[in-house]
Amino acid sequence: MTDPASQTRLIAHRGASGWAPEHTEAAVRLAATLGADAVEPDLVASRDGVLVVRHDVELGETTDIADRPEYADRRATRTVDGHEVTGWFAEDLDWAEIATLRARERLPRLRPLSAARDGEQGVLRLEDLLRIADEVGLDVVAELKHGDHHERIGLPLDALLADAVAGTHWASSGRLVLESFEERTLHACRERGIDARLVYLMADGGTAVDLGADGPSFAEQRTDAGLAALAGRVDAISVEKAALFARDEEGRIGPSVLAARTAEAGLGLITWTLRPENAFLEPEHRLGEHPAAWGDWTTEWRMVAALGLEAVFVDHPDLWRRVAG
Repeated sequence: MTDPASQTRLIAHRGASGWAPEHTEAAVRLAATLGADAVEPDLVASRDGVLVVRHDVELGETTDIADRPEYADRRATRTVDGHEVTGWFAEDLDWAEIATLRARERLPRLRPLSAARDGEQGVLRLEDLLRIADEVGLDVVAELKHGDHHERIGLPLDALLADAVAGTHWASSGRLVLESFEERTLHACRERGIDARLVYLMADGGTAVDLGADGPSFAEQRTDAGLAALAGRVDAISVEKAALFARDEEGRIGPSVLAARTAEAGLGLITWTLRPENAFLEPEHRLGEHPAAWGDWTTEWRMVAALGLEAVFVDHPDLWRRVAG
């Protein structure tokens, strides 16, 4: 019989971000070396419409911008998707300015070895990442971050993406997957002629920003009726790892029925993000008290591997290969 894990694609979450600061060239190249099938960049827009590979529109968490006096006056507070955020925003800088920044580890307390590499590398544009992906043979699973926010400020991500891939094989080769927590952003990309698999990211709670307060919640969209409706609009859904587990009456952990229900609806199922540190494991798989210590990740990841998902997001690609081949 075919091992279900052998059919699961390995997506390096922002590169091999367990070993090097996320979204850097080093992390992307290392991901290929460690056996990833694809890399996942998060995309935000600069003031001049360049798609920048960063975790969020706020740059202080993942770059050295807070230490750069020339950008001190750019610090601002604004509302993004209903949340007040203070920091330095990509849309307030041109690409030439962002290109001067140096990347930093986003989780330094949990990943001090990666944090030791702070400042070694700069920030990538989408075109830089696509070039590197071609060189090392990785597919690309691009997350369009805060689509509604970008549209409101006149930087629509669908238009910027269409321009970025126009005339390249990425627009039609099947090597590009698009994902977003906002379904409208995905459809806008397809309407612009980008031939890519569409993946709807679904949080554990709340409602998609583009649906508004009166729209169906993510939980309602994961009912049988909700999944059946989504199957006519997207190719797959992507959920938090915790959604794959359920507990019996005695509190023992096991697989939830989500994988079977999603397959029944004709949708692919992807999960994010597998990490070995205690901070990210289910309680019974933690070893010791320190959140940065590695727990019994092999048991938990084997449970995920047995589900035969379409793909998994992993920070340490080599660790997934140990448990899933």
